[in-house]
Amino acid sequence: MFATVIRRLGQSVFVLALVALIAFLIFRYVGDPVNNLLGQEATVADRADLRERLGLDNPWYEQYADFVTRALQFDFGISYRTGLPVSDMIATRLPATLELALTSAIFALVLGVVLGIYTAINRNGWLAQIILATSLIGVSLPTFLIGILLIWIFAVELGWLPSFGRGDTVALGWWSTGFLTGSGLKSLVLPTITLGLYQMTLIMRLVRAEMLEVLRQDYIRFARARGLPERVVNFGHALKNTLVPVITIAGLQLGLIVAFAIVTETVFQWPGVGLMFINAVYFVDIPVMSAYLLLVGLVFVVINLIVDLSYLVIDPRIRDGINRGTAVR
Repeated sequence: MFATVIRRLGQSVFVLALVALIAFLIFRYVGDPVNNLLGQEATVADRADLRERLGLDNPWYEQYADFVTRALQFDFGISYRTGLPVSDMIATRLPATLELALTSAIFALVLGVVLGIYTAINRNGWLAQIILATSLIGVSLPTFLIGILLIWIFAVELGWLPSFGRGDTVALGWWSTGFLTGSGLKSLVLPTITLGLYQMTLIMRLVRAEMLEVLRQDYIRFARARGLPERVVNFGHALKNTLVPVITIAGLQLGLIVAFAIVTETVFQWPGVGLMFINAVYFVDIPVMSAYLLLVGLVFVVINLIVDLSYLVIDPRIRDGINRGTAVR
């Protein structure tokens, strides 16, 4: 099993190296950083001096190695638009995105699993049918349209919740949080629902489908024939065997939350890294774009690594299979 963990770590490092290469190619070959930093009125000597200081005259592999080394130190260069270090810009906006992603992930996971279990156990009930019919909204409507509808209903018509911004925040060292203020919590509600609704619907439908399949198995019938209570059958036997495929899809969907945050942050003017990326694309701010690509790649790789390793804990069959394979070799 230890060898499996090492192999998964090696694969993760390889994927991150590929992501870093793509980010480097964007940084190096999309536009000329010298023109972006100095402008059109700079002299030839100024351009040559800046190219030498930036290492742009070095071979590409040396530039790539320098890019990776600086990225490992959280150094992504200087923003072309603001002239500020990209790492400082990310550190300022990252708490907003992480808090939105965290609340959306909890919303999607908890509600998706609970509703999936309920609609599977009570598949013929009228409330389960209403939940399934309503869930089509989360799958059918695009994220930006859901956000606009929520703003129109709860901010414009009812006036219950704010329509944009993050609200008041409290500084805890370098981290600024809205969890400790009333306006911050209110501002989280609509973006959280908008960002997590699609993932919640997919998780709910997956849990329902997997649990219905498990409930048809022979060992479930045998457990009921033994006179075990329905609660023990559903949650002690069926739910446990439903988790493995659910974890796979749920892990990927939680990674997509960071990617989909771009749309949600734009609709609600949420001051996170997604909105920063949209502004960077508009102004062709290559260092910010490259840093965001690396950040999203890191999130996906870490989530997939956690999902792979969680199989060894949740499913004993996988762990035993790995151990038997190691013993045979």
